[in-house]
Amino acid sequence: MESRSFSEITSETDEAASFQIENCVVFSVFIEKSSSILGELKDNKLMDTAPIRKSMESFETELQRAKALMGRVNNNSRQPSKKQIEETTHDLGRSLGLVLFASHDVPIDGKENIEALRKEMMSARFDSCSESEFANDAETEKTEDTEQTEQTGETEIEEEIVDDEVTLDIDDVVLQVKYGNDDEFKSSLSVLNMLIQNNTVTSEWVSEEGVIPILFNRLGSSKPNNRITIIKILRRLASQNDENKEKMADPVGLMTLVKSLARNLEEQREAVGLLLSLSDVSAARRRIGRIQGCIIVLVAILNGDDPVASGDAATLLNALSSNTQNALHMAEAGYFKPLVQYLKEGSDMSKILMATALSRMELTDQFKASLGSDGAIKPLVKMFQGGKLEAKLSSLSALQNLSSLKENIQRLITTGIVSSLLQLLFSVTSVLMTLREPASAILAKIAESESVLVKQDVAQQMLSLLNLSSPVIQHHLLQALNSIATHESASKVRTKMKENGAIQLLLPFLTENKTKIRTGALDLIYTLSKDLSEELAEILGETHVNILINILSSGVSEREKASAVGILCNLPVNDKKATDILKKANLLPILIPILSSSLNNSMPSTCSLVESIVGLLIRFTVASDKKLQRNSVEQGVIPLLVKLLSNGSTVTKTRAAVALSQLSQNTMSLQKSKTSRWLCVSHSTDAFCKIHDGHCTVKGTFCLVKAGAISPMIQILESNERGSDEAVLGALATLLQDEIWENGSNYIVKMSGVQTILKVLEQGTVKAQEKALWILERIFRVEAHREEYGESAQVVLIDMAQTGDQKLKSMTGKVLVQLELLQPQSSYF
Repeated sequence: MESRSFSEITSETDEAASFQIENCVVFSVFIEKSSSILGELKDNKLMDTAPIRKSMESFETELQRAKALMGRVNNNSRQPSKKQIEETTHDLGRSLGLVLFASHDVPIDGKENIEALRKEMMSARFDSCSESEFANDAETEKTEDTEQTEQTGETEIEEEIVDDEVTLDIDDVVLQVKYGNDDEFKSSLSVLNMLIQNNTVTSEWVSEEGVIPILFNRLGSSKPNNRITIIKILRRLASQNDENKEKMADPVGLMTLVKSLARNLEEQREAVGLLLSLSDVSAARRRIGRIQGCIIVLVAILNGDDPVASGDAATLLNALSSNTQNALHMAEAGYFKPLVQYLKEGSDMSKILMATALSRMELTDQFKASLGSDGAIKPLVKMFQGGKLEAKLSSLSALQNLSSLKENIQRLITTGIVSSLLQLLFSVTSVLMTLREPASAILAKIAESESVLVKQDVAQQMLSLLNLSSPVIQHHLLQALNSIATHESASKVRTKMKENGAIQLLLPFLTENKTKIRTGALDLIYTLSKDLSEELAEILGETHVNILINILSSGVSEREKASAVGILCNLPVNDKKATDILKKANLLPILIPILSSSLNNSMPSTCSLVESIVGLLIRFTVASDKKLQRNSVEQGVIPLLVKLLSNGSTVTKTRAAVALSQLSQNTMSLQKSKTSRWLCVSHSTDAFCKIHDGHCTVKGTFCLVKAGAISPMIQILESNERGSDEAVLGALATLLQDEIWENGSNYIVKMSGVQTILKVLEQGTVKAQEKALWILERIFRVEAHREEYGESAQVVLIDMAQTGDQKLKSMTGKVLVQLELLQPQSSYF
């Protein structure tokens, strides 16, 4: 080795010192910039999340290490080597990179500058003499060429180390995704997402590292935000190639993914999008449809408020509907378009399958409406009219299920199915017999619409089928006939039915053992009997009248009793022969207990029953037969009638008032005055009646005042219901008969009746106004009443005189004369 002079050694030492100073300056700059960045990041409130805090703590630790190393330089203690400075700088850059990864979604001012600093620190090379040069190695005998060779080799080794560190980073990401805790997992997911998004990693690497199964494995146990990131990564991988989609078609993974459909909106949206992508793979499509609850949730998403998720769900459901079972599951969940599409365009077997399923489904009205609006009815009718037996049966059963909705009935009529149904019912072909029951059930529903009346003679055709059909079909036909007969515009149809002997045809069914058929026949006879007059008694005859009375005595439903009493109520009141039959059958003692027990029941059938019974009581209280009246009163009808003035329907109140009015018409002839031949008989003071000027009782003289009927009658007039006005005023008028008009007027005034009578004049019908004017004229005969009520009455009366009905002109003028608002010889008359 060649010896060197002292000056040469000194020169090299100075050069090494110069290199050391330059390295320290660069290192110091890195530390200063890192400290400034750390301070700014700490001030950013958006950085306050667990993963970011952890990465910043790591960065701060590395920064402290760097500052400590720099402190050794400044204190002239044992100097750090070039390698120590370089490694510390790289560590500082790496920790700064972790901060950037963890905060990739957070807006940071100057992020590009921070990224540039990270790259600069990661690529920093502190080239100088070997470590011995900083440790007084002045006597090293290596030549310049040898030093250059060593430096070149050292650079290559350091580059390999950097490459290893990058590879290690990616491997660490996979390990943390696979095994890391929640914070590590979240950070590594963010890194992985960026790596895939930037195409930093290849599909081969994704496959080799098993990234897809790892992500699916972590999906089920991750926190919500992490799950969303996982699904986004999977969607990105699925978009890259079909191989990735096929790997995602694993049954367990798909089941885990489907669970995300029921979670928060963002996760739901991402999950639907991924499932839609995977549906391109036939195996995935098949498996998705089989996952329990998946289709139900997809239908719910379809009907949800998120337009993106809803649109993807619609497309996915459409893809899944290529399987008929999936289409049926969608229908069960309330999404019927795929099913309807099969009915329209599917194979014959598919159509039968869908129709059969529809016939068995428990459909809500909303579902029935959806099926109708989606167009299910027309193809079903087409199946019935043109298909084979199995197609006819399945389609009819489905139509029967849909026909319970009013909107669908109109759609059925539009298809022209009525003629086909009737033709089927008239058919005697044995193979078609099984179709007749659903056909009759559909007809019963169709008949609920007045549009069915467009089909002429439909009711007559149904009547002719009654005796040719099974009990089930008879029941449906009677339902249909009742619906047709009760339509407001069916008066001509009812007339024709009666002319063609409908009631005579129905009478044998009154003794039918099957309740539904007997009830249907009773209802129809009742409806048809409303328009009959004298001939009803003749048509029924004593035999069937007694059958109807027996129905009332038996333990049948209130609906049957209501129809039976209704038929009897429709017998003409002036038909004495009918009254004798009813008396002979001892009907009244049967009716009173039924009426008494029904007073507090508001059920529609009970209401109808009460109305009809009170209608019959009008027959038993007719004013021309005092004996019949007394018999009725002894049965306790008056207290019941008075109660019904307060509790009944408008019809009931009207009929009760009529019956009481008929009884009150005979009070004067029945009352025992103080001068009568029974003067010697002792009478209670309470029995004296100031209106009838004698002793009155409820049972003895049928007195409305003693019965407490006047107050509820006044209340009826006070109400806004005007249907009972005429009957109530008729009853009040019985208190104003010639012999007692003044007493009656005083009593009505005392009961505050004048204002209610004026209300009738303002709002009532012409007939009610006529009775009101008659009563008012009698009340205003008394001067005191004219003075008290004349002013309030004149406004109403003048208005009536100017705008009222011409029939009332004379009566109105007469009252105006009483009030001195008109002269008796006025031109008004």
